[in-house]
Amino acid sequence: MEKIFEKNGIKLNKEKLEKFEKYYSLLVDYNQKFNITAITEREEIIVKHFVDSILNVDKLKGKLLDVGSGGGFPALPLKIVNENLSVSLVESTGKKCEFLREVVKNLCLENVDIFCERAEELSRKEGFRESYDFVSARAVARLNTLCEYCIPFVKVGGKFIAFKGDYNEELKEAENAIKVLGGEIEKVEEFTLAGAKRGIIYIKKIKNTPEKYPRGRGKERKCPL
Repeated sequence: MEKIFEKNGIKLNKEKLEKFEKYYSLLVDYNQKFNITAITEREEIIVKHFVDSILNVDKLKGKLLDVGSGGGFPALPLKIVNENLSVSLVESTGKKCEFLREVVKNLCLENVDIFCERAEELSRKEGFRESYDFVSARAVARLNTLCEYCIPFVKVGGKFIAFKGDYNEELKEAENAIKVLGGEIEKVEEFTLAGAKRGIIYIKKIKNTPEKYPRGRGKERKCPL
């Protein structure tokens, strides 16, 4: 595992490598019982889940909310490499939340909260809406839909970070949603990982999100902004 990280320019100490090994073992074990991930080969898990989650974004500071966490990516790998990061994970599937709690417990991760709720409902609650420095999402939905789920959680001045593959078409179709929800495209970091194009899209929150968003009842997916 250490060699794979170093090959991608990531240097980790023994303690963090051990945590990633435990994470890997838990993921493989739980994946036999529940559908956590379709990626099952060891090197693919390390590269496509662990490395992809932390490459270029390992220096975040403050409060991070991860929407549609699934197996915990990118939030838990980011927490492993950056212990001072305060992390909240939002996941609506109970079995996946159970897995996330086991990872947090076994890796002794502190300042990590898991919310087994739908993002569009949680974002309307006090203490969550426009309360986070960063909101992340990876492999959840197309960007126009994703913005409506995520941007309401971001405080003004904060950022929504979307992890994408070939993002150009999605970015263009999300321009209206980004504007309506109070954001603007700050930058896109593009790189290649395991022969595949990857893009990290940074959307800065420049004004408050109108109260009517997110709309709920599936409208975010059925009728994207």
